[in-house]
Amino acid sequence: MQHAHLLLSPLDYLAREIQEHGRHEYVNGHVYALSGTSTRHGRLVTNLVRHTSSAAVGRSSCAVFSQCVKVHVAARNSFYYPDVVATCEPGTTDEYIICEPCFVVEVLSPSTASIDRREKRLAYATLDSLQEYVLVYQDCMRADVYRRTADSWNLAILREPQQVVYLTCLACSLTLQQIYEGVNLPLGVSEEVEEGWTYA
Repeated sequence: MQHAHLLLSPLDYLAREIQEHGRHEYVNGHVYALSGTSTRHGRLVTNLVRHTSSAAVGRSSCAVFSQCVKVHVAARNSFYYPDVVATCEPGTTDEYIICEPCFVVEVLSPSTASIDRREKRLAYATLDSLQEYVLVYQDCMRADVYRRTADSWNLAILREPQQVVYLTCLACSLTLQQIYEGVNLPLGVSEEVEEGWTYA
């Protein structure tokens, strides 16, 4: 992501985002242009959308979106474009913004991994509607699943093909094998393990 050196109000940002080409995220007045992604990243997102969208069929008010709608995090005065997001928000009329996501998935890229692991997960944790936040690695078979409990968040790190990512609002069980179907992973890559969910 690249930082555009100007400060905007949320209303100005939203107006510009409708008019301009490309996608930009907004963090407390600062605007960041989103860069392109790899074919591996795209295939992972496609697999995720295919399986979760089928689970959303027939569920009233539920829908899955990919990289095309913004999630508004009011507590952080921010708007993000998740790789995959689902909402069962009833009665919403806004065509561009989701305020009540029930799960968010980010596919990690070298330029965004630290932001996804820290800034975004802390921001998304402020959303009462969110039940799971999932980080999917594109250089090795791994998913970090942060799940809301009664009074905290639990982290499960999945590495085996038959391990399941369960998405509560869609009652959707998705194996790592399904997520990584058709994805050629590089050999000899290890990723930093980050334990726990730290609030700031």
